[in-house]
Amino acid sequence: QVQLVESGGGLVQAGGSLRLSCAASGFTFSTYAMGWFRQAPGKERESVAAISWSGSSTYYADSVKGRFTISRDNAKNTVSLQMNSLKPEDTAVYYCAKDRGRYRREVRTTPDEYNYWGQGTQVTVSS
Repeated sequence: QVQLVESGGGLVQAGGSLRLSCAASGFTFSTYAMGWFRQAPGKERESVAAISWSGSSTYYADSVKGRFTISRDNAKNTVSLQMNSLKPEDTAVYYCAKDRGRYRREVRTTPDEYNYWGQGTQVTVSS
């Protein structure tokens, strides 16, 4: 059974940092791209960052470019999101997700391209 478990969320002041982690199990982690999404109250779920199966390709939303860094450790079956210079508009529930396909060079950025999701972790940034 595929399982994705996020951790690392919390409450921080604007300008602060958080590191989110996602522990994956139940599939061959190293062959799938992974992504981080977020959803704020009343908003659509949006892609924040994604990383290819090998880590050779990444994607970042314009709103987080230069502030967030996605990484993966295939030996530990984990994907992380380092979030720096946090802003109040980053407040949302953050989700880890698994891409549907194996060994894809390009990363996907829409929710329907991912078939498994974690439970989410709350990130709140105060002003």
